[in-house]
Amino acid sequence: MIYLDLFLTFLKIGAFTFGGGYAMLPLIQSEVIAKSWLSSSEIIDFIAVSESTPGPFAVNISTYVGMETGGVFGAFCATFGVTLPSFLIIIIVAKFFAKFAENKFVKGCMSGLRPAVVGLIGAAVISIAKTIFFPIGISLSVFTSYEFLTAAFIFAVSLFFILKFKKKSPIFVILIAACLGIAAGFLGERIL
Repeated sequence: MIYLDLFLTFLKIGAFTFGGGYAMLPLIQSEVIAKSWLSSSEIIDFIAVSESTPGPFAVNISTYVGMETGGVFGAFCATFGVTLPSFLIIIIVAKFFAKFAENKFVKGCMSGLRPAVVGLIGAAVISIAKTIFFPIGISLSVFTSYEFLTAAFIFAVSLFFILKFKKKSPIFVILIAACLGIAAGFLGERIL
């Protein structure tokens, strides 16, 4: 039963989200948490891991959730579910898009989807930021905690490198953030 549930859940996620993995994130979060497959903090941890590993974000996170809940076959079911709609849609679009590319309804649909995708990505950013920076809610004590200061510092350094060195590979920023996180973890154990 878990295999069918994984397949259908990720089929729905793959079919009803446009804009890639980040646009899928709010739906993935709500579905996975509602079914008690992972906690919010586990999802956040895997987002970081997923960004550091090769492959599309949606495939990585669906594989991880499937593996955690149903083993290897669960990983297959979840991954197949999330990729099947995109595969079928791309085949259909490739077949007919040239004919309908100038159609006013198709153009209208595409221009309507763009801001919705930006909104979904923005919602994911806010949700992730809330979980990372304010895991126990907003209070003055949060702003002085070691975890908040460490996360804010790593975020600031990453943002600096992204803005300063636009042509650098994202791998460079990920490696710097990972090294800073490892160093902060060692320092945190000694300080706390």
